[in-house]
Amino acid sequence: MAVAIRLNRKGTKDRPYYKIVAVDSRKRRDGRYIEQLGTYDPLVEGTNYCIDLEKADKWLSVGAKPSETVASIIRKARTATTKG
Repeated sequence: MAVAIRLNRKGTKDRPYYKIVAVDSRKRRDGRYIEQLGTYDPLVEGTNYCIDLEKADKWLSVGAKPSETVASIIRKARTATTKG
């Protein structure tokens, strides 16, 4: 099974809110997921994400492929933890 780490859209029209999830890559964007890793709210200024890096590292170590947006969020979260 190929696992992807990607965004799962929630919220309403014009008010998007996303969950960062580990999911079978063959599933739909908003289909059932394996595990929730965090959240992302693009409408919030400043730090608009919350991600569990331990869970993300676990999935990345077993071969999960992150989407471009999720890879960017993981990068930002890692730099934030090393600075603070």
